[in-house]
Amino acid sequence: MTTLNPYIYFNGNCEAAFNFYKSVFKKEFTYVGRYKDVPKKDRHIFQEADEKIMHVALPISTETILMGADNIVAYKETMRYSSFSLILHTDSKEEADRLFTELSERGQVKVPMNTTFWNSYYGLCIDKFGISWKITM
Repeated sequence: MTTLNPYIYFNGNCEAAFNFYKSVFKKEFTYVGRYKDVPKKDRHIFQEADEKIMHVALPISTETILMGADNIVAYKETMRYSSFSLILHTDSKEEADRLFTELSERGQVKVPMNTTFWNSYYGLCIDKFGISWKITM
């Protein structure tokens, strides 16, 4: 089976963002690596970011893993932010409301949770880290 998992780059606040997502999704990290963990022979491009997150993995479901890293100087020229939203499909209105409420806390509500003209329960928010989330049931 082929799966697609989102990988999000942050500007130095990956750890705070993923601790927030961990609390929202009520899951545990399967991996957290810091740039200081890179073997010494390969460290020349990562020296300025020892404590920053090199890779973090947070399983959301059996098929989906949310992953991320701090976008450090070594990647600035090759990695650029682009427009995107992460969409969460839930099994219940209650879970959709819970996720929307927690993800939008101290962020921005763009479209409040509501039944749409296409007969979906849907909302759109931007979390406090600037990530756009679409939640639907």
